[in-house]
Amino acid sequence: MTTYIFPMLVFAAIGLVAGVLLTVCSKIFEVKGDEKIEAISEALPQVNCGACGFSGCSDYASAIVNSGAPINMCKPGGNECVKKIAGIMGMEAVKVMPQVAVVLCNGDCHATKYKFEFQGVESCRAANRLYNGAKVCTHGCLGFGDCAAACPQDAILVIDGLARIDKSKCIGCGLCVKTCPDHLIVLRDIDKKIDVCCSSTDVGKIVRSTCSHGCIGCKMCEKKCPADAIHVVNNIARIDYSKCHACGICADACPTKAIRKCDMIYDI
Repeated sequence: MTTYIFPMLVFAAIGLVAGVLLTVCSKIFEVKGDEKIEAISEALPQVNCGACGFSGCSDYASAIVNSGAPINMCKPGGNECVKKIAGIMGMEAVKVMPQVAVVLCNGDCHATKYKFEFQGVESCRAANRLYNGAKVCTHGCLGFGDCAAACPQDAILVIDGLARIDKSKCIGCGLCVKTCPDHLIVLRDIDKKIDVCCSSTDVGKIVRSTCSHGCIGCKMCEKKCPADAIHVVNNIARIDYSKCHACGICADACPTKAIRKCDMIYDI
């Protein structure tokens, strides 16, 4: 019996000594993190969207402390996040304008036609490789929801073949912007509200034949705008948001309803 007990005691003693040594070494060689970086990282929403220009929330927190990066670059965090970071850094809070995503397309299945039935991986990126998708309009939303899959807030739904954004949930992280293969999603300041929901630069005759909701470049919006904030450039209306007062006159004047005043929750 003693033949087994002695080796067991030796192994137990070795384990105990090793444990003590490891504990001592971990304390001696401990690398302490910067408390400010940790506090700022905790204040950030941890979406890791990259909208701030850094790879993630931890990198942004480190850049604020070590490189003097601006404290108001986190769009998803908004002003509450800026206030927390300002308090940690002992700085004055700088306001950040919240942003929302907008789909620059209004071509749902009722407005445009399909040239073939797509059978394959239900992905916008996959469909885009095959003749720019199944819809007749090659500039529009492909409707397979890659943007919805990328959204961390479940703020995007695909309805009638068109991505729709729930502005009450959108945090302006921009992940959907990066995901859309046709670059149809953009971020704009939440207080602007007027959008040209079309991306086609085709001439009006072609647009009419491909989508009933597309911009035909008629310039009615340009003529009616009291602030000279909208002009037709390369066959499509463009809004200068620095001049736009969100009055909605251009939206009322648009014959195809390609311009929308977005007061509602869903981007429709």
